[in-house]
Amino acid sequence: MQNSELHRITNWLIDGARSSGTPAEMIADVCEHLVAAGLPLWRFGIFIRTLHPEIFGRNFIWRQGQEVEIGTVDFAILDTPEFAASPLRIVFEQGVEVRGRIGGHDGGRFPILDDLQAEGATDYLAVPMPFLDGSVHATSWVTRHPGGFTDDHVAAIRSIVTPLARVSEIISLRRTAEMLLDTYVGNRAGARILGGQIRRGHNDTMQAAIWLSDLRGFTALSDRLPPETVVQILNHYFDCQVTAIRGHGGEVLKFMGDGLLAVFPIDEYVGDATHVCSRVLEAAHESRASVEALAFPVGDVVERFRFGVALHVGNILYGNIGGGNRLDFTCIGPAVNLAARLEKITSRLGRTVVASEGFANACRHDWRELGEFPIAGFSKAQRVYGLGEETPVAMA
Repeated sequence: MQNSELHRITNWLIDGARSSGTPAEMIADVCEHLVAAGLPLWRFGIFIRTLHPEIFGRNFIWRQGQEVEIGTVDFAILDTPEFAASPLRIVFEQGVEVRGRIGGHDGGRFPILDDLQAEGATDYLAVPMPFLDGSVHATSWVTRHPGGFTDDHVAAIRSIVTPLARVSEIISLRRTAEMLLDTYVGNRAGARILGGQIRRGHNDTMQAAIWLSDLRGFTALSDRLPPETVVQILNHYFDCQVTAIRGHGGEVLKFMGDGLLAVFPIDEYVGDATHVCSRVLEAAHESRASVEALAFPVGDVVERFRFGVALHVGNILYGNIGGGNRLDFTCIGPAVNLAARLEKITSRLGRTVVASEGFANACRHDWRELGEFPIAGFSKAQRVYGLGEETPVAMA
């Protein structure tokens, strides 16, 4: 190994690997420079555990002469035989190195070594990569060099892991912040917060289609079922809507008990209100079908569900609202208030979907006028529309 080149790679990592535009490019640059410095590296993997409700971790795999492969694994992997027999499990759980001599008795202990041997590999080394917060992540190093890694090679690998961990942790923290913001406030709001809109009063006005829904009979449901069961039902119920909303360009802003507030931004320069509202209606149809198909067994009874959603379009104030250092990134305005009032009307009319006159005009469909209704807080009665194909259901 060329110590001067190794030192240069270390300094480059400590400086933040600035010349690499993406994590994948950074990994490729590190591996290629290590090979140029004399490390007979054929395959490299880095495995980062994440703070995400569905994803256990991300992995980046580099092979000589190939582009870096990026993947994710969910928490189900923890219960698989593959993970149980993986050297990485030991790294994650014990924080120690694992060496696997390919072609020897270690193949029976770690089946991955047999797979690597079939590709011509001769040696495998898994090295823990601890972050400053105490969490342990992992790297794997594979060679095809006759006789495997030498002591000098292993020493070089160990020396590069610490600076690699520092830059990886910075990248990981940034990504974790993005994912948490995406999870808890939505991707559009998260991008704005990361972009610096963190002070109370940072607000923008935008035109949007507004979605406000709730679950029918939720109070009675909560009264007769255990809280744990109610939470499970709510999660399945929200899944029925969130998938459709996000799939059609919407953003979920808030869960309020059994209520859900979402917006579908309209580009004021393109003037695509008709297109956006049509996608909102498609999402409403999909959500209705999913909720109607939802069957949740509770003891000897199978619970069935109905929900109502109000659709409106208008200008909203979108940004930071709150008190002191506790803020919420949400939307307010008369358009949101009207959507909330319309949502209550869905229950009175036994309808799943109702729309304001503005939404119905923007989205050409087989709408049926349901009448004019006085709306609390509004000086004029509002004309309300329902879907022509929908049969009203008497509400208990």
